[in-house]
Amino acid sequence: MQIDPRSSRQLLELQLSNMNTQTSGSAGADSTNDFSDVISGLLNTNASGASNAENQALLSKRSNDGLLWLQLGGTYSPDMHTGNTTDTNALSALLASSDAGAVDSGKSVPTDYESLIAQASIKYGVPESLIKAVIDTESGFNPNVVSSAGAKGLMQLMDGTAAGLGVSDSFDPAQNIDAGTKYLSLQLQRFGGQEKMALAAYNAGPGRLSRLGITSDSELMSMLHLLPVETQNYISKVERARSKYML
Repeated sequence: MQIDPRSSRQLLELQLSNMNTQTSGSAGADSTNDFSDVISGLLNTNASGASNAENQALLSKRSNDGLLWLQLGGTYSPDMHTGNTTDTNALSALLASSDAGAVDSGKSVPTDYESLIAQASIKYGVPESLIKAVIDTESGFNPNVVSSAGAKGLMQLMDGTAAGLGVSDSFDPAQNIDAGTKYLSLQLQRFGGQEKMALAAYNAGPGRLSRLGITSDSELMSMLHLLPVETQNYISKVERARSKYML
């Protein structure tokens, strides 16, 4: 079965908006109803005339994450969303203008993964101190840790998410940091540089925030009790950890 590239792009954007990273393994798989409706519609109207059996076989291949790139195969390239100068500058401007985050000088306390973190920071426009804080909170800088839900490595990537971001080995610090920072940057862009929103999305999934109608850091804090307890604690943990790395 063939899927028109234009439709593939539309589906990709939709799935990115609903994707649940489950980095800590606390939350269940995010709903993929929107994706299911769209892909089912394409299957029903597909010009190739694939049989119902073939269509069902395709649908049965969905991962627990419901990640679109696992369904589209070669149509999606992980490099599509590699940070470029324009996107990086735009994100940096959003972070600078957001009053949600602490003032960051750009300097941070060194770690064992300094060069990898610095590269990811430059590539995706995410402050080094924030990357370090997420790693500290997620794994305590242990590259071999595995959560009870199966999240792996420094930034605790689920297998489906890792594969979608082009990671072949989640225990490889270079791949894990690059992919984790990439996903964090997508959440920061999605929520206009609001760091609390991005952190909640990183932990519980952006779809959960969307379903609750939360659109800003202030709304998030007022509705925090509606999110999983782990996510409620996650935001403050990352913020406390970040204060250790900022200079």
